[in-house]
Amino acid sequence: MSSASSTERANTPEVLVVGAGPTGLLLAGDLAAAGIRVALLERRAQESNLTRAFAVHARTLEVLDARGRAEELLGTGTFADTLRFFGRARIDLSRLPTRFPGVLLTPQYEIERILEKRAADAGARILRGTEVTGLRQDAAGVDVDVRTEAGEERLRAAYAVGADGVRSAVREALGMPFPGRSVLRSVMLADVLLDDPPTTLPAFDAGPAGFAFVVPFGDGWYRVIAWRRGCELPSDAPVDLADLRDLLRAVLGTDHGMRDPRWTSRFHSDERQVPHYRDGRVFLAGDAAHVHSPAGGMGMNAGIQDAANLGWKLAAVLRDRADETLLDSYHDERHPVGKLVLRLSGAIVRAALLGSPATRGLREAALVAAGAVPFLTHRGGLLVSGIGIDYPAPKGAHPWTGRRVPDLPLRETPGGPSRLYEALRAGSYVRVLPRGASAREEAGVVTVTRADARRTTLLVRPDGHVGEASDGAA
Repeated sequence: MSSASSTERANTPEVLVVGAGPTGLLLAGDLAAAGIRVALLERRAQESNLTRAFAVHARTLEVLDARGRAEELLGTGTFADTLRFFGRARIDLSRLPTRFPGVLLTPQYEIERILEKRAADAGARILRGTEVTGLRQDAAGVDVDVRTEAGEERLRAAYAVGADGVRSAVREALGMPFPGRSVLRSVMLADVLLDDPPTTLPAFDAGPAGFAFVVPFGDGWYRVIAWRRGCELPSDAPVDLADLRDLLRAVLGTDHGMRDPRWTSRFHSDERQVPHYRDGRVFLAGDAAHVHSPAGGMGMNAGIQDAANLGWKLAAVLRDRADETLLDSYHDERHPVGKLVLRLSGAIVRAALLGSPATRGLREAALVAAGAVPFLTHRGGLLVSGIGIDYPAPKGAHPWTGRRVPDLPLRETPGGPSRLYEALRAGSYVRVLPRGASAREEAGVVTVTRADARRTTLLVRPDGHVGEASDGAA
């Protein structure tokens, strides 16, 4: 092979990821860390300092921990161990079986900053100011048409992933339907200073006038999200600060001394999901595949977990460590999760939309009653946090197969990991042996020994779910 052709091959991406939000950044970083040539295409020429997502749930923190990035992110925000809804209703997250029993409140741009540095350090090419205008695929690869300041260009790769949001150009190029409907119209957003911030964060309540939500940026600024019942103003209508103050007083009992908005906007909230997450050599992830109401703060987390599921599978197929049919499991495992998040967030927002005093009273009584049953609150916490989401296993498989694995303590060796999520930072399978079991060399597998007395052997996938399990020494 000539030097020129070797250079051309080295610069040719194997995977094109479209969209540099948290989903695309995590995926690009995973692929690059696995030695896959990846290009990340982003329409925006510059990073955005605007954000809609704030909640980083426990399972996402575990995903970041498996990449050595959780501690850095924890330093950027406020950690809350309780989610409160409608005044007295609450979900206690403090007893979740995880190193991160709660939810981190931090703006999305902090996550993007950390994940972009990781992706770039791993060797991902990040091409900003690159807009996708078309896409075609054949049996050997995918052609993506892009527009940049320099003009039109065509890029080719073995696979492409659309992580480019609710208005996904990749999804539209595929002609993929996006069934669903709008749930809320004219939701107001405002980034403001507060003279009298709420003592409990996030602050959320709903009443006859609508609902209101307050969350901190962590730097003295706060995001207010509010919806007024009956308001049908278009998304480009300006936000009136006096109207927003009045709505907060009606719903929260105070406007918290809101002042000096640095940014305001409106948006409408949809509930939609594509029927298929895979179309040949093209995949959809994050908001390009599923979009939910902001209730519960689960949307961004679901997208990041989509990426964690897909990345190692693409890497395994591209490096001939797995059959191409492995890629079908991405849809099989993640589509039901997207549907679950739609149901959970939809239930919360519909409870907030109840208008009459009688139905609101029933809602609050039901929520308070449910909160008095530990099983129900624990189950709610498991689902909202993502900790309780497992993947389907083949019939007759060991009960642990498909389950998310907690951060098991490991028998320490010099220079070795002390817990499972440190071992997962290698980006490969991890075989967890019982104490006293004989270890063997396996290509592409890190072998560790558990510190507890349990006799179950686990083969943990790179995304932290069990691929195989057996009782007794392996």
